[in-house]
Amino acid sequence: MLQKTVGIVLHVLKYNDTSNIVEVYTEQLGRASFLISVSRAKKSSVKASLFQPLAIVEFEFDNRPSLSLHRIKEARTYLPFVSIPYDPYKSAIALFLAEFLYRSIREEIENHSLFAYLCYSISWLDEQKEAFANFHLVFLMRLSRFLGLYPNLEGYEEGDYFDMQNACFVHTQPQQHSFYIEPSDSLRLAKLMRMNYETMHLFSMNRAERTRCLVVINEYYRLHLPDFPVLKSLSILQELFN
Repeated sequence: MLQKTVGIVLHVLKYNDTSNIVEVYTEQLGRASFLISVSRAKKSSVKASLFQPLAIVEFEFDNRPSLSLHRIKEARTYLPFVSIPYDPYKSAIALFLAEFLYRSIREEIENHSLFAYLCYSISWLDEQKEAFANFHLVFLMRLSRFLGLYPNLEGYEEGDYFDMQNACFVHTQPQQHSFYIEPSDSLRLAKLMRMNYETMHLFSMNRAERTRCLVVINEYYRLHLPDFPVLKSLSILQELFN
């Protein structure tokens, strides 16, 4: 049965000489795997070039519940980008976040709130002309809400440690495990949690602090999500922003 949906491209893997497998977070199915033909013909109904990191694509596919791979029959750009593919910083952020989402989102069920958040965030980044250096950090902290990982912010006081295992701030250094960050990092994390896209430019953060926050967030996700790796694109993003 043919079905239409909109999806966000997370990952592309070469399957053979004529096909690719694309991992897409869709509006109706959650995360799903699709097969696309690799064709250079101008009149092809599915162009592989559409499936770039974080691209938002509308497509029609052959939905067969008995199959784990659904073949895409037609596809077109749903949200045309004006800057992400052409700005090296935004492209690096998109590559990193696509890999992050590919590794962290595993639900194969619809989640309209998460899908709307992702679409809004990607659109915001594409339209923003300046002051987006903290975007990926704010994005990841807000994403943790949808994955059930958002830290408990109650009772934070300057000088607190952040207990990464129990996802909360504590007044004394944890003794039962080593998964915590020092008060200086906790202060930056608490500051980050107060940011949103519209206000993040008001918070001062230098490159070293931004890099440290990114490392802490990645470690936090690795601690709470089974098999979450050190991302390959993390070093690329750090190098570019440094």
